[in-house]
Amino acid sequence: MNRIGRERGWPPSGRAEYEALKSSRGPLALDSPEQVAAKIVSVHDLFQPERYLAHMSIGAVSHRDVVRAIELFGTEVAGVVAAELRGRATTEPTPVA
Repeated sequence: MNRIGRERGWPPSGRAEYEALKSSRGPLALDSPEQVAAKIVSVHDLFQPERYLAHMSIGAVSHRDVVRAIELFGTEVAGVVAAELRGRATTEPTPVA
C-alpha cells in the first residue's frame, strides 16, 4: 500500500490504518477462522449478497501460507458461515420485496 500510495501522493499507512482495515467495520477479513466467519456473516447481514468473493494475495505471502488460508477457509470458515446462515433461515422470516 505504501508503494502504491507514494506513486499516487498518499501519506504512508501504518499500524492504525491496518487495524482499521481489519476491524469489524473494515473491508479485510483477517485473523482466526472464527473471526473471518464472523466478518463474512456481518457482511451478509449488511448487504444480503448471494455470493461471497474472497481474494488472497499472491506473491506478498508465501505459497504455503496461501494454501493454508485456502484450506482453513474451506474446512472451517465456510462451515461456520453456512451453519450460522442456515440457523437464521429457519428462525427469521423472509423479507417481502
